[in-house]
Amino acid sequence: MPITANTLYRDSINFLKNQWLNIVILSVLATLVTTLLGYLLIPNEEQLNLLAELQNIVRESGNTGIQRFVMQLTPDEQFMLMRTMFGVLFTNIFGNTLLTASMLVLINAISCGQQTSAIHASTLSITRLPKMFLLMFICTLLIQIGYAVMILPGVLFSIAFSLAPIFLFEKGKSVFAAMQNSWKLAFGNIRLLLPAILLWLIAKLILVLILAKMPDMLLTTLDNLLSSLLLIYLFRLYMLVRPQNKTTNGM
Repeated sequence: MPITANTLYRDSINFLKNQWLNIVILSVLATLVTTLLGYLLIPNEEQLNLLAELQNIVRESGNTGIQRFVMQLTPDEQFMLMRTMFGVLFTNIFGNTLLTASMLVLINAISCGQQTSAIHASTLSITRLPKMFLLMFICTLLIQIGYAVMILPGVLFSIAFSLAPIFLFEKGKSVFAAMQNSWKLAFGNIRLLLPAILLWLIAKLILVLILAKMPDMLLTTLDNLLSSLLLIYLFRLYMLVRPQNKTTNGM
Protein backbone atom coordinates (compact mmCIF):
# COMPACT_ATOMS: atom_id res chain seq x y z
CA MET A 1 0.00 0.00 0.00
CA PRO A 2 1.54 3.32 -1.07
CA ILE A 3 2.37 5.94 1.54
CA THR A 4 0.36 9.14 1.15
CA ALA A 5 0.76 12.57 2.71
CA ASN A 6 -2.82 12.38 4.03
CA THR A 7 -1.99 9.20 5.95
CA LEU A 8 1.07 10.85 7.48
CA TYR A 9 -0.95 13.97 8.38
CA ARG A 10 -3.60 11.82 10.06
CA ASP A 11 -1.02 9.81 12.01
CA SER A 12 0.72 13.01 13.13
CA ILE A 13 -2.52 14.61 14.33
CA ASN A 14 -3.47 11.45 16.22
CA PHE A 15 -0.08 11.41 17.95
CA LEU A 16 -0.50 15.09 18.79
CA LYS A 17 -3.94 14.45 20.30
CA ASN A 18 -2.66 11.57 22.44
CA GLN A 19 0.50 13.33 23.62
CA TRP A 20 -0.57 16.97 23.53
CA LEU A 21 0.31 17.66 27.18
CA ASN A 22 3.86 16.30 26.86
CA ILE A 23 4.36 18.18 23.60
CA VAL A 24 3.14 21.45 25.10
CA ILE A 25 5.42 20.97 28.12
CA LEU A 26 8.45 20.33 25.89
CA SER A 27 7.59 23.37 23.75
CA VAL A 28 7.26 25.60 26.82
CA LEU A 29 10.47 24.18 28.31
CA ALA A 30 12.40 24.94 25.13
CA THR A 31 10.92 28.46 25.15
CA LEU A 32 11.99 29.04 28.76
CA VAL A 33 15.54 27.85 28.04
CA THR A 34 15.73 30.07 24.93
CA THR A 35 14.46 33.08 26.87
CA LEU A 36 16.82 32.50 29.79
CA LEU A 37 19.84 32.16 27.49
CA GLY A 38 18.73 35.30 25.70
CA TYR A 39 18.76 37.28 28.94
CA LEU A 40 22.16 35.86 29.87
CA LEU A 41 23.80 36.48 26.48
CA ILE A 42 22.02 39.71 25.52
CA PRO A 43 21.62 41.58 28.81
CA ASN A 44 22.31 45.06 27.46
CA GLU A 45 19.33 47.20 26.44
CA GLU A 46 21.53 48.96 23.88
CA GLN A 47 22.13 45.61 22.21
CA LEU A 48 18.40 44.94 22.04
CA ASN A 49 17.74 48.37 20.52
CA LEU A 50 20.47 47.82 17.95
CA LEU A 51 18.99 44.47 17.02
CA ALA A 52 15.46 45.90 16.79
CA GLU A 53 16.73 48.66 14.47
CA LEU A 54 18.44 46.05 12.29
CA GLN A 55 15.23 44.00 12.09
CA ASN A 56 13.31 47.08 10.92
CA ILE A 57 15.91 47.73 8.24
CA VAL A 58 15.70 44.13 7.04
CA ARG A 59 11.94 44.44 6.62
CA GLU A 60 12.16 47.80 4.86
CA SER A 61 15.33 47.68 2.74
CA GLY A 62 16.66 44.11 2.72
CA ASN A 63 20.36 43.32 2.29
CA THR A 64 21.21 46.71 0.77
CA GLY A 65 19.86 48.51 3.82
CA ILE A 66 21.81 46.19 6.12
CA GLN A 67 25.10 47.01 4.40
CA ARG A 68 24.50 50.76 4.69
CA PHE A 69 23.44 50.40 8.32
CA VAL A 70 26.54 48.37 9.30
CA MET A 71 28.89 50.78 7.48
CA GLN A 72 27.49 53.69 9.51
CA LEU A 73 28.26 52.01 12.82
CA THR A 74 31.42 52.59 14.81
CA PRO A 75 33.82 49.62 15.25
CA ASP A 76 32.55 49.15 18.82
CA GLU A 77 28.94 49.15 17.63
CA GLN A 78 29.79 46.69 14.84
CA PHE A 79 31.38 44.36 17.40
CA MET A 80 28.34 44.73 19.65
CA LEU A 81 26.05 43.93 16.73
CA MET A 82 28.04 40.80 15.85
CA ARG A 83 28.02 39.66 19.47
CA THR A 84 24.29 40.29 19.70
CA MET A 85 23.53 38.39 16.48
CA PHE A 86 25.70 35.49 17.64
CA GLY A 87 23.84 35.46 20.95
CA VAL A 88 20.47 35.36 19.19
CA LEU A 89 21.68 32.63 16.82
CA PHE A 90 23.09 30.53 19.66
CA THR A 91 20.00 30.80 21.86
CA ASN A 92 17.62 29.96 19.01
CA ILE A 93 19.67 26.99 17.84
CA PHE A 94 20.11 25.66 21.37
CA GLY A 95 16.37 25.97 22.02
CA ASN A 96 15.62 24.15 18.75
CA THR A 97 18.21 21.50 19.62
CA LEU A 98 16.66 20.87 23.03
CA LEU A 99 13.18 20.65 21.53
CA THR A 100 14.30 18.35 18.70
CA ALA A 101 16.25 15.93 20.92
CA SER A 102 13.50 15.79 23.57
CA MET A 103 10.75 15.29 21.00
CA LEU A 104 12.67 12.50 19.26
CA VAL A 105 13.13 10.72 22.59
CA LEU A 106 9.40 11.10 23.31
CA ILE A 107 8.26 10.00 19.83
CA ASN A 108 10.63 7.02 19.79
CA ALA A 109 9.55 5.86 23.26
CA ILE A 110 5.83 6.12 22.46
CA SER A 111 6.36 4.39 19.09
CA CYS A 112 8.05 1.50 20.94
CA GLY A 113 5.10 1.21 23.32
CA GLN A 114 6.92 2.75 26.28
CA GLN A 115 5.23 5.23 28.58
CA THR A 116 7.27 8.36 29.28
CA SER A 117 6.81 11.97 30.31
CA ALA A 118 8.08 15.26 28.97
CA ILE A 119 10.50 15.72 31.86
CA HIS A 120 11.86 12.19 31.46
CA ALA A 121 12.27 12.70 27.71
CA SER A 122 14.13 15.98 28.18
CA THR A 123 16.39 14.35 30.79
CA LEU A 124 17.25 11.44 28.48
CA SER A 125 18.01 13.86 25.64
CA ILE A 126 20.82 15.63 27.53
CA THR A 127 23.52 13.19 26.40
CA ARG A 128 22.49 13.73 22.77
CA LEU A 129 22.63 17.53 22.87
CA PRO A 130 26.31 18.12 21.86
CA LYS A 131 26.14 16.23 18.54
CA MET A 132 22.59 17.40 17.89
CA PHE A 133 23.61 21.02 18.51
CA LEU A 134 26.49 20.73 16.03
CA LEU A 135 24.15 19.22 13.45
CA MET A 136 21.51 21.90 14.01
CA PHE A 137 24.12 24.66 13.84
CA ILE A 138 25.53 23.47 10.49
CA CYS A 139 22.10 22.83 8.96
CA THR A 140 20.70 26.16 10.19
CA LEU A 141 23.71 28.02 8.81
CA LEU A 142 23.39 26.39 5.38
CA ILE A 143 19.63 26.94 5.27
CA GLN A 144 19.94 30.62 6.25
CA ILE A 145 22.64 31.14 3.62
CA GLY A 146 20.29 29.53 1.09
CA TYR A 147 17.48 31.91 2.03
CA ALA A 148 19.85 34.89 1.93
CA VAL A 149 21.09 34.04 -1.57
CA MET A 150 17.67 33.11 -2.93
CA ILE A 151 14.54 31.63 -1.37
CA LEU A 152 14.57 28.43 -3.44
CA PRO A 153 17.97 27.13 -2.17
CA GLY A 154 16.78 27.74 1.39
CA VAL A 155 13.65 25.66 0.80
CA LEU A 156 15.70 22.90 -0.86
CA PHE A 157 18.16 22.82 2.05
CA SER A 158 15.22 22.73 4.50
CA ILE A 159 13.93 19.64 2.71
CA ALA A 160 17.35 18.03 2.25
CA PHE A 161 18.35 18.21 5.92
CA SER A 162 14.91 17.73 7.48
CA LEU A 163 15.58 14.06 8.31
CA ALA A 164 19.17 14.58 9.51
CA PRO A 165 18.27 14.85 13.23
CA ILE A 166 16.37 11.56 13.00
CA PHE A 167 19.31 9.80 11.33
CA LEU A 168 21.61 11.18 14.02
CA PHE A 169 19.20 10.00 16.74
CA GLU A 170 18.13 6.62 15.34
CA LYS A 171 21.25 5.39 13.56
CA GLY A 172 23.91 7.00 15.75
CA LYS A 173 25.63 8.36 12.67
CA SER A 174 28.14 11.17 12.53
CA VAL A 175 26.87 14.67 11.81
CA PHE A 176 27.90 14.71 8.15
CA ALA A 177 26.80 11.11 7.55
CA ALA A 178 23.37 12.02 8.97
CA MET A 179 23.19 15.01 6.61
CA GLN A 180 24.21 12.86 3.63
CA ASN A 181 21.68 10.13 4.44
CA SER A 182 18.98 12.75 4.98
CA TRP A 183 19.73 14.30 1.59
CA LYS A 184 19.32 10.95 -0.20
CA LEU A 185 16.17 9.87 1.61
CA ALA A 186 14.56 13.32 1.48
CA PHE A 187 14.85 13.77 -2.26
CA GLY A 188 13.83 10.16 -2.78
CA ASN A 189 10.54 11.04 -1.06
CA ILE A 190 10.17 14.65 -2.18
CA ARG A 191 6.43 14.27 -2.90
CA LEU A 192 5.81 13.51 0.77
CA LEU A 193 8.22 16.07 2.21
CA LEU A 194 7.63 19.11 0.03
CA PRO A 195 3.98 19.77 1.08
CA ALA A 196 4.80 19.36 4.78
CA ILE A 197 7.87 21.62 4.68
CA LEU A 198 6.04 24.31 2.68
CA LEU A 199 3.04 24.17 5.02
CA TRP A 200 5.39 24.49 8.01
CA LEU A 201 7.19 27.48 6.46
CA ILE A 202 3.90 29.19 5.61
CA ALA A 203 2.60 28.64 9.15
CA LYS A 204 5.81 30.13 10.61
CA LEU A 205 5.46 33.13 8.28
CA ILE A 206 1.87 33.64 9.40
CA LEU A 207 3.03 33.62 13.02
CA VAL A 208 5.58 36.34 12.29
CA LEU A 209 3.35 38.55 10.15
CA ILE A 210 -0.05 38.24 11.83
CA LEU A 211 0.82 37.53 15.46
CA ALA A 212 3.88 39.78 15.65
CA LYS A 213 2.39 41.89 18.45
CA MET A 214 1.99 38.91 20.76
CA PRO A 215 4.55 38.39 23.58
CA ASP A 216 7.80 36.85 22.35
CA MET A 217 7.52 33.86 24.67
CA LEU A 218 4.07 32.98 23.36
CA LEU A 219 5.25 33.33 19.76
CA THR A 220 8.25 31.11 20.45
CA THR A 221 6.05 28.49 22.12
CA LEU A 222 3.66 28.44 19.15
CA ASP A 223 6.65 28.15 16.81
CA ASN A 224 7.93 25.23 18.90
CA LEU A 225 4.54 23.53 18.65
CA LEU A 226 4.67 23.83 14.87
CA SER A 227 8.19 22.36 14.84
CA SER A 228 7.05 19.53 17.11
CA LEU A 229 4.23 18.63 14.75
CA LEU A 230 6.65 18.63 11.82
CA LEU A 231 9.03 16.35 13.76
CA ILE A 232 6.20 13.89 14.37
CA TYR A 233 5.43 13.88 10.65
CA LEU A 234 9.10 13.44 9.72
CA PHE A 235 9.65 10.62 12.22
CA ARG A 236 6.59 8.75 10.98
CA LEU A 237 7.76 9.20 7.38
CA TYR A 238 11.24 7.98 8.29
CA MET A 239 9.85 4.86 9.98
CA LEU A 240 7.91 3.99 6.83
CA VAL A 241 10.59 4.69 4.20
CA ARG A 242 13.87 4.00 6.02
CA PRO A 243 16.24 1.43 4.43
CA GLN A 244 15.10 -1.98 5.60
CA ASN A 245 18.52 -3.60 5.43
CA LYS A 246 19.84 -1.54 8.36
CA THR A 247 18.85 -1.93 11.98
CA THR A 248 18.09 1.02 14.17
CA ASN A 249 19.57 1.66 17.56
CA GLY A 250 17.21 0.89 20.44
CA MET A 251 16.42 3.33 23.23
